Amino acid sequence: MDDHSEPDVEDIADRAAEYAHLDTLSPREYEQALDAVAELTPLFEYESSYFVLGSYGTPEIHRLQLVKDRLNRRSDVYAFLMVDIRGEWSNTLVKFRILADYATYLVGVAEHDRSGFLVEQGMFFLHQPYFERAHVLKREYDQSTLDEEFDGSEPYSALQLDGFDLLDREGRLFMWTDEDGLIAAVERLP
Repeated sequence: MDDHSEPDVEDIADRAAEYAHLDTLSPREYEQALDAVAELTPLFEYESSYFVLGSYGTPEIHRLQLVKDRLNRRSDVYAFLMVDIRGEWSNTLVKFRILADYATYLVGVAEHDRSGFLVEQGMFFLHQPYFERAHVLKREYDQSTLDEEFDGSEPYSALQLDGFDLLDREGRLFMWTDEDGLIAAVERLP
């Protein structure tokens, strides 16, 4: 988001209601929006913020933490995972949308099409404001790993591959095969 001014409760509440397809928020949902304003404060205290997304499985979560850590080593940067923004959220899609609205960059760490962040990837490609700020770090596999972990088949769905092609044309798709390659890919992010 270009405007780094901190939102007020009404702005967050309006977005939450819009994303949840509600006319009004319940008192509980309004309280969640109020808490969200405090949770979002770090996004506005730094020059840039990076919303890092990917699979929370083991060992993938370790690589998400690695990406977050490498980004947070930069000056005036706040990188975070969705779980870092605590609070009680009754709707994780609303939480994702609000965080994505206010983050400077959206960074996906794609490793396969099993669990992970498939819904969020879809939002990357379908919602233009997200697409314009999205970057993906895509894991590439050698044939022996494909045979062992994926029975020789493609680890990504056709829809993911189409989205990756779109990002690649924009220069925002970075490949990696191991953790050293992942670190190198992070260094290529703006």
